[in-house]
Amino acid sequence: MTIQNRKKDHVDVCLNDDVNYQQNNGLQDYQFVHNALPEVDFDEVTTEAELLGRTFSFPLFVSSMTGGYSEAGSINSQIAEFCEKNNLPFGVGSQRAMLEHPEERESFAIVREKAPTAFIAANIGGAQLIGGLSDEDLNLMVNTIKADAVIVHLNPLQELIQPEGDRNFSGIEQGIRKLVVDSEVPVIVKETGAGINSEVARRLLAAGVQVIDVAGAGGTSWAKVENKRRKDFGVFESFDNWGIQTADCVEQINNLREVYRFELIASGGVYSAHDMVKSICLGADFTANARPVIQALFNGGLENLQQLFDTWTHQTRMILTLLGCKNLKQCNQNHLIK
Repeated sequence: MTIQNRKKDHVDVCLNDDVNYQQNNGLQDYQFVHNALPEVDFDEVTTEAELLGRTFSFPLFVSSMTGGYSEAGSINSQIAEFCEKNNLPFGVGSQRAMLEHPEERESFAIVREKAPTAFIAANIGGAQLIGGLSDEDLNLMVNTIKADAVIVHLNPLQELIQPEGDRNFSGIEQGIRKLVVDSEVPVIVKETGAGINSEVARRLLAAGVQVIDVAGAGGTSWAKVENKRRKDFGVFESFDNWGIQTADCVEQINNLREVYRFELIASGGVYSAHDMVKSICLGADFTANARPVIQALFNGGLENLQQLFDTWTHQTRMILTLLGCKNLKQCNQNHLIK
């Protein structure tokens, strides 16, 4: 199967099949501490959040998922328009297909045409860094979309179940170190749904990574996605719920702030305003998701996606008011009960 068909399969399965983890993201174990005397004017509450030196309207990074096949250009185009309009950062899907098949570059390049001022992140898999990403490939990835950052996605679980997946993960850490040195834009490292623990985070931070996206268990199970693509479905079903819950990842990595300076993104089933604010209370600087955005687009286009985003924004302002917070920076663990 070609890499283009595989990328299309991923989107189709995520839209049409049950690919959720059975376990939740761990944020459901927390309850907000209600403030009956908030002393806050709802009309003055702001949802602005900062990431990598830029201020955004809302703490949502539209995460990497699409690109590398012809139909993806339309999806990326709409996401780019949405993020440009709402001042949100987003990342394209893996650009490996673009590097191997130049005809797919347009499905990525369209994002900068539609979002001339938005924060856009390039994307490459960790396995593609083994031996070092060439200067030519790095420049092509960044320049095609005029990227503001480079995302490296780690997905050993997905690769091992994917019939066409990589099997060698030796040398990725050194490849990340080289990328940090070579890249003129910040490097973000994310998992794809199985989570990053504090020990892995420490190694990434020591390598110079500036942002970690935990992408923990509780949202889309990419093991389940790949299992549904396999003809021998069920052989690796026992791995469908493998991973570390998002809340646990955030708590573990947040403790590393005593030693390292970095920014932290919470993703992995963070699909509601409640989970977004809880993540920030636990120590995240930002949140991210992908599937709700793609689903909203397919179910009703940009208008439907805008309605979803407006709901998240309004609910977040309500939550902050009920916590007695004027902005997200005032949120902390004292606003939660486990």
